[in-house]
Amino acid sequence: MTQTRLTSDTGLVGRIRGAYDVLAREVAKFGTIGLLAFILDTTLYNYFVFGLPGMAEGPMHDIPLRAKILATAIATIFSWLGNRYWTFRHTRRPQAFHEFLLFIWFNILGLLIAVLCLAFSRYVLDLHSQVADNISANGVGLVLGTLFRFWAYRTYVFKGDALAPPRH
Repeated sequence: MTQTRLTSDTGLVGRIRGAYDVLAREVAKFGTIGLLAFILDTTLYNYFVFGLPGMAEGPMHDIPLRAKILATAIATIFSWLGNRYWTFRHTRRPQAFHEFLLFIWFNILGLLIAVLCLAFSRYVLDLHSQVADNISANGVGLVLGTLFRFWAYRTYVFKGDALAPPRH
């Protein structure tokens, strides 16, 4: 009985380790794509609102919420491609358009979190500086939105049949 129990425990431990390894790889890849999307989003937002160094103001200076939406939309397309073809390639859906629509829906909800944080900072706290905008939208809002998106992608978006075994 001890040997049977040891074998089944080893099997269970092996399955747990395998599941953990897959999750750890997904988190690392998701984080990499997220970091690159964050850099793209933040750079575009700052350009749109505050312009290039030495410029008086950016082309969307008077409409910071729209600037945030546009910057995030561009970063979202980059993020979907990276997550579809790298992070979750082993569980992506064969119907790319359906997957993309789900991805967009959950990114809109994630964006709403960041925009609400920015709106709260701008219009409730009356903070209008570049630092305040970046802390509220690209700090607090992005962190909360990112946690939500990872859960949503893993739970709803990339839930197709395993297309290929995960590669390291």
